[in-house]
Amino acid sequence: MTQPPPPNQPPQGGGFGAPQEPPAGGFGAPQEPSGQGFGAPTPAPQGQPGYGYPQAPGAPQQPQYGYPQQAPPQQPGYGQQPAYGHPTAPMQPQYAAPGQGGGPGGGKKISTQMRIIIAAAVAVVLIVGSGVYFASTRDDGKKDTADKNASQPKDGSSEGGSGGEKGDGEGKAGDGPGKEKAPANVNSKVAFQLPEPARTDLTDVQGSWVTDKAYVKPGVQSITGYDAAKGTVLWTLPLPGQICASSRQQPTDNKVAIAFEAGKRTPPRNYQKCTEVGVVDLAAGKLLWSKSLTSTTTGDGKVSFNEITQSGQTVAAGGLDGGAAFDLNSGAIRWKPTVNADQCEDLGYGGGPALVAIRKCGGYDNPQLIVQAVNPDNGTPLFSYKLPAGVEYASVVSSKPLVVAADVGDTAGSSGFSDLFSLDDKGTLRAKISATGDKFEARCRVTEVENCTKIVVGNGRVYLPTADHDGASEYGDTNEIVSYDLATGKPTSDRADAGDRYTMFPLRMDGGNIIAYKWPPYDAGGQVVSIDGATFKQTVLMENPSDRSVRESETAFSSDSAEYRFANGRLYVGATLMSKSSIGKKYLAVAFSTAD
Repeated sequence: MTQPPPPNQPPQGGGFGAPQEPPAGGFGAPQEPSGQGFGAPTPAPQGQPGYGYPQAPGAPQQPQYGYPQQAPPQQPGYGQQPAYGHPTAPMQPQYAAPGQGGGPGGGKKISTQMRIIIAAAVAVVLIVGSGVYFASTRDDGKKDTADKNASQPKDGSSEGGSGGEKGDGEGKAGDGPGKEKAPANVNSKVAFQLPEPARTDLTDVQGSWVTDKAYVKPGVQSITGYDAAKGTVLWTLPLPGQICASSRQQPTDNKVAIAFEAGKRTPPRNYQKCTEVGVVDLAAGKLLWSKSLTSTTTGDGKVSFNEITQSGQTVAAGGLDGGAAFDLNSGAIRWKPTVNADQCEDLGYGGGPALVAIRKCGGYDNPQLIVQAVNPDNGTPLFSYKLPAGVEYASVVSSKPLVVAADVGDTAGSSGFSDLFSLDDKGTLRAKISATGDKFEARCRVTEVENCTKIVVGNGRVYLPTADHDGASEYGDTNEIVSYDLATGKPTSDRADAGDRYTMFPLRMDGGNIIAYKWPPYDAGGQVVSIDGATFKQTVLMENPSDRSVRESETAFSSDSAEYRFANGRLYVGATLMSKSSIGKKYLAVAFSTAD
């Protein structure tokens, strides 16, 4: 295919500011598990039929997800688009004054009070927000331990929310060798910027993957591999229809699962059912196979899916029509939706080092949600754990160790979950961690089983960003990253301060360390830091330019919905949804690099 011209040279800029040193001490108070109460594990039924097909529910609910807001009591311690695919130099977007929330250039993320609800064939909700008070002790007179001369991190891991390289998320804090090392010069440059492609309607572009050579991103009825350093097009894979779901797992063999529409959108019905499942070779830019399932129970055509994941050699897809699985290499069907006497259906799956199903049994008005670890080869349940009665949605935060988020008693606030359930490998409850209200900035999209952001699991702990709160400066908020022990449910002494006018959230584990992103104030660029899992000392890995145009391209995305990928000294920030029309300059993705 024809190669586009190389990107224009973007402006360069220096770094800014060091965060502040965290005080010692714990944070929050968990709820303890209560023996054989609602959370008692139950054995898998004998002779259980294949994964179920759902009863026809009522009108599907709008997904609700967003930021936690309520503070806990104070405690001591704790016009014209450039041609698609051509990288462009940063432009000069609207500039916001200090303290303004809202659009790019403001010193703070968009207000949590603003919810943007976009309806399509499937309801999609974006919530852009932050800026609520979280009571905490701090010493504003000291510098943070994070600076350019801090010691380098010890270890690293693959992309994903749980664990280190082995993916089990267990072990004491600080275990494992690190991959991400601080460069001699942490000040980054803009590597490339990809403009949003032309489109005529709401367009799903979820999915971002990084290989040794490429950054891979869906566009309009296509997936494109861009040179990881320059952003020039390496390959483009046309698809019959628009992508509608993609695996969040970063594959080690460059094979990634996607779901897409069967055909091109044509007016007046601009949306097709999400029926096609396939696997893409990210190195070659080829669709290895694609397949759909015909419904044998309702007679209404093909089975629809709205999410997809992978674990080992299994691709698992879920949706309102029930769950199905395929062989990663051949596309052979491993199981598909069926009707059974228990009126059960698989809502979706969490992948990675293990495969976990969230199963709903019973009628629409009185559902019982069950967490099941399943054999990825045939779907046989390894154990079953009943969530509290009344829980309608649940999300898999980590498949190993198994951590599930759920809203118990409709007390989640805007985050989508009120409690975290830590289970052992036999399905027994280890601990229940309360996140009721709006304490934390992490969130889960309640209608998808594997779509939690700003929360990671590793070192036998779950790491969460606290809700934003006032800092020492008149302009800009701040927050912290804290953790809970998965065995006891109790808060640990871990605490990493974002620093005045920065807010931060975890991206992934890097062995025993936590890779985190710091959202910048109005006059500086963002940062990527490594937090030592044992000492919680921060090491700056990247500091982005403070130039106005560069900073505004960096913050043109909502941190709630954008995909952040940090690997090999480069930060990629990609969109997941493009509206029919955008106001101001918008990007499909931007990339920063510390490499010369």
